[in-house]
Amino acid sequence: MKISTQADFEQVLKWFALALGLCSTIAIVQGWQLAAMLFGLPFCLIWIYCGWLRTERQLKYINIMFSALYIYGIARYFMLDA
Repeated sequence: MKISTQADFEQVLKWFALALGLCSTIAIVQGWQLAAMLFGLPFCLIWIYCGWLRTERQLKYINIMFSALYIYGIARYFMLDA
């Protein structure tokens, strides 16, 4: 029986982030604005978490900025459609 470590969990998150990034890219190419933001936000949140683990300050702050922009974009999308 293998005991799961923090590194194993982080690796799973990174693979999930890769899938989210690919989905976001496909959404951008297809012109699906809301889908791109909905895939991009969790992608950034995962990398913020991974940045906290490794103290990668630049990566962490870049993704915090992008997360704020995604939240703004998603909120704006729903406010304009309401």
